[in-house]
Amino acid sequence: MGKFVESQIAFPASGEAGELNSSQKQRRRALVIPREHGAWGMLLIPMVTGGVVGTVSGGRVVPVLMLAVAIVALFWLRTPLESWLDNVATGALNRQERRIVLAAIVPLLGIALIALTGLFWEGMNRDLIWLGIAAAVTFGVQVVLKRGGRSTRVAAELVGAIALTVTAAASYCAATGRMDARGLGLWLASWLFAANQIHFVWLRIRGIRASGLRQKLRLGWTFLGGSLLSLGVMLIAYRLGWTPGLAWIAIGPIWVRGIAWFFKKPQPLVIRRLGWSELAHALLFGVLLTSSFLVS
Repeated sequence: MGKFVESQIAFPASGEAGELNSSQKQRRRALVIPREHGAWGMLLIPMVTGGVVGTVSGGRVVPVLMLAVAIVALFWLRTPLESWLDNVATGALNRQERRIVLAAIVPLLGIALIALTGLFWEGMNRDLIWLGIAAAVTFGVQVVLKRGGRSTRVAAELVGAIALTVTAAASYCAATGRMDARGLGLWLASWLFAANQIHFVWLRIRGIRASGLRQKLRLGWTFLGGSLLSLGVMLIAYRLGWTPGLAWIAIGPIWVRGIAWFFKKPQPLVIRRLGWSELAHALLFGVLLTSSFLVS
């Protein structure tokens, strides 16, 4: 299969002169630049939220910055590694492409190692190790679920979101030097938000032709059930002291958005517009969640 694909795409051999056309440039970017735009939001917004809460609560800024560099480098590293191992459709097909991929892997790996060395220098920030193990395990579970195809796609994304949103707890831990209930609360609230977004986007795509409330309920009963379940989880987290009562305000807008869809008239689905809308919700969530922790 790989030889067939390579035979269909003409690439300049190593050392050949000539301009690359737009499709070739796009392919080479895809070899080394992460394509999961939504995953970047799930990764970075919780990281900023946890870092701000931890820093304003008397923590340190420098460890948060080092952690941010390490996380971004490691997350970015996954794409060229997959291309190198040929685990994706856009894997490196020839020697020249493998050199391009290797040229991205080496500096990213070096940056991550330097940042992590600074974080763990002289035994500091040991709690981050456990969070890293938790993220690695959930990413492993996601890989297994992905093999199930379409039937387990949503489950795989939900599990992957657990690993991505761990950055909320990690940045809080890096700032304060400890892992406590507030860090767990930040992680939990961030994951519940991400899970709602994943489920809602899936619902919008599946329900693109749904024309009435009854039909939408038939498609979206699991989304409503998940929303109710998340309400219960947030209540338990509040009772345990993991999250402040005001954290409900941060989750509120996406619950309202989700319920409102069931009563709206059918509208054409524009994926790009939906993506920007969900990004706006994510930014609003980050601001409200941060504020709720700081005010409390």
